[in-house]
Amino acid sequence: MALDEKTQLPVAPRTPTNTAARTAWHQRRPKHPVIFTVLLIVSVLMVLPFAELVISSLRSTNAVNEDTWLPSVFEWSNYKKVVTLIPFWRFARNSVVLSALFALLTTLSSAVVGYGFARLRAPGKNLLFGLLISTMMVPQIVTLIPTYLLFANFGLVGTYWPWVLWGTAGAPYAIFLYRQFFSSFPKELEEAAVIDGAGRIRIFVQIFLPLSRPLLVTAFVLAFNTVWGDFIAPNLLLDQDNTTLAVGVGNGYVINQGFPLPNLIAGGALLYVVPVVILFLAAQRSYVRGFANSGLKG
Repeated sequence: MALDEKTQLPVAPRTPTNTAARTAWHQRRPKHPVIFTVLLIVSVLMVLPFAELVISSLRSTNAVNEDTWLPSVFEWSNYKKVVTLIPFWRFARNSVVLSALFALLTTLSSAVVGYGFARLRAPGKNLLFGLLISTMMVPQIVTLIPTYLLFANFGLVGTYWPWVLWGTAGAPYAIFLYRQFFSSFPKELEEAAVIDGAGRIRIFVQIFLPLSRPLLVTAFVLAFNTVWGDFIAPNLLLDQDNTTLAVGVGNGYVINQGFPLPNLIAGGALLYVVPVVILFLAAQRSYVRGFANSGLKG
C-alpha cells in the first residue's frame, strides 16, 4: 500500500472510477459561478410570465380572480373552448399564409437591395442608404393613417395586397444585414465570376445567395415574426373573414355582455405563441449565425 509522503501513513489507492467521477464533476461545474447564478435568476424571471400564462389558462371562469397562485381545479376544457369559441384554425391559417408570404418576399427583395448597396457603385448610394436606415426610427403608428388612406384609394383594404407590396419593397433592417454581409465578400470572388462570363444576376443567384443561407433564415424569421405578432395593421386593413390570429385572440373571447374572458384569452395567447417558438427553435442555429456573419458581433 502506498504511503503519504508527509505523514508516512498508508493511503488508499485512487480507483479509476473515483477519478473519472471527480474529473466529470469538475468538467460539469460552471467556471464562473457568479455569472451562472445571475443568468439562472434572469432565466427564471423570464420564464415566470409564461408559467403564469399557463396557470391562468387553466383557471375556471369563476376562479379568475382567486388569490391563490395555483387554481383549485385545472380546467383543461378551456383549450377546447379556445379553438371552438372563435374560428381559431381559420385565423391560424390566415396568419401562416400572410406571415410566410410577407417573409418570403421580404427576404428575397431585401437580399437584392442589400446586394446593390454592397457591391454596386452609383452616385448618392451612401446618401440613399442613410435615408433607408433612418426610416427604421419612424414608428409605425406615424404612417398608419396615411398608409390606410393610400390603400383605401386603390381599393386594397380587405385584401392581402398591402403585405405583398410591403414585402416586395423589402425591410430596412434586413437590407442592412444583407449589406453588411455582402460587403465582407472579397472582390476576387466576383472578378473571377465575371471572367467566366457570369453577369450580375448569375453572380447574385449562384454565388451570393448560396453563401448567405444563415442570413436568409434570419431575415425570414424576423419578417415572419413581424407579421405574426402584428395586431394593428390586420385589425385596420383586413375583414373579419380573412383577419389574422392576433386579431382573433385579442377580440374574440368575450361573453354576451361584452366582458372579456381572461382565462380563454390566456389559453388563446398560449396557443398563439407556440408556432413562433417552434420556428425559432428550429432555426436557432442559423438565426444566431446570421447575426454573427452580418458583422453585428463585437
